[in-house]
Amino acid sequence: MSLETLSPHASHPFFGVANDQLTVGGRAVAEIIAQIGHTPAYLYSRQYMSERVTQLRHLFPRGLHLHYAIKANPMPEVVRHMAGLVDGLDVASAIEMDVALAAGMQPGCISFAGPGKRPEELQRAVAAGIVLNVESELEISRLAQIAQHSTTRPRVAIRVNPDFELKTSGMKMSGGPKQFGIDAERVPQVLRSLAGLPLQFEGFHIFSGSQNLRADAIVEAQQKSADLACRLAADAPSPVRLLNIGGGFGIPYFPGEQPLDLAPIAENLATLVPHIRRTLPEAQVVVELGRYLVGESGLYVCRVIDRKISRGRVFLITDGGLHQHLAASGNFGQVLRKNYPVLVANKVRGATRELATVVGPLCTPLDLLADQMELAHAEPGDLIAVLQSGAYGLTASPLQFLSHPPPAEILL
Repeated sequence: MSLETLSPHASHPFFGVANDQLTVGGRAVAEIIAQIGHTPAYLYSRQYMSERVTQLRHLFPRGLHLHYAIKANPMPEVVRHMAGLVDGLDVASAIEMDVALAAGMQPGCISFAGPGKRPEELQRAVAAGIVLNVESELEISRLAQIAQHSTTRPRVAIRVNPDFELKTSGMKMSGGPKQFGIDAERVPQVLRSLAGLPLQFEGFHIFSGSQNLRADAIVEAQQKSADLACRLAADAPSPVRLLNIGGGFGIPYFPGEQPLDLAPIAENLATLVPHIRRTLPEAQVVVELGRYLVGESGLYVCRVIDRKISRGRVFLITDGGLHQHLAASGNFGQVLRKNYPVLVANKVRGATRELATVVGPLCTPLDLLADQMELAHAEPGDLIAVLQSGAYGLTASPLQFLSHPPPAEILL
């Protein structure tokens, strides 16, 4: 995200620049931080999240269900806001399940995925009545045992590990040997075995990758997921009522990356969803998104504590770092480290500019927020803002490392 993107005339609904100050919803970041009383802090925009969902509703065919994967940002206030916008929530732990239920989402609209669900988590999910995306035959066996001692029939969807992947995705989660799901070639046998078990079959979950900026790759994966589900349905013990074809929609983080073009995806879904309904007339078709719904809605703000020159290089030492924002440090999925979009929040352009390296307070060279990046000249007391920080920020970070105090999280 460039300075030009953040100009006062930009169409961005959340961030802007006024009097050389980074603004959030029309308010200067410095003013918001002063009201909070300390740094670091994560700031999230409910307006941005709402407008992102509205955009998808407008483009996508009617009847397509939109789910929020709360692992992207499980802050309870964020989940509560999203629960009022989307059709369902996807969780990956019992604690996330509690957050989803507390947000007011109906249990039948919550699904639970993950390759290592503990027996007590399975029991709690069954009791709550949520859908379990089962990832192994042992997990199915455990649910059948739970059903023998429960008045609630476990609701299960088979998570399928297909023989294809989401091409060019930042993180591939299917194709080849994977810990996720049941290999597609084994699924027919597994489906036939369900007929003799006290389980309620719901459908399929096919999630093949994440953080993808190529519409053609997403279109291909959605088409292959739909075709695979329609073939597998022939061995299902009952009609398919739920088909989650995953998500994978990415957001731009680095120079040269362009926002995902939704038009080809929407055009494909307009044809694909009716095709699925003809073959699977009872199926609720779901697109599951996390990062795409909340990632661009947030920023991380920390304060410059010290400024030093080391052998000709400028270092800005802040009170934030990898322990609170692992992804921005480059230690969460990057092979070659690249800078997130970073600004001096209280002087975006600044009177003078320089190359500076922004680091945190930790005793490791990995604690790096910006490496040799052009920024406004900053001094102790100035504020550093890391954009694109609404997803996989705080909860994806080693918060307890070196025992610094936690940051604030504010939903604006």
